[in-house]
Amino acid sequence: MQVPLWFALLVVGYLGVKLIRPPAWLIAVFLFGGFLLADSVLAPAINALVK
Repeated sequence: MQVPLWFALLVVGYLGVKLIRPPAWLIAVFLFGGFLLADSVLAPAINALVK
């Protein structure tokens, strides 16, 4: 069974928010920080580290 990555992330994110109940500001920091980091000069280094 193949599940699209966006759908899997959506389900995991939804369950994480429902079960763990982190504060809204923490979710916003992770989303905004990830967005900014992906478009920064550090992106190639992070990509190499993840791979």
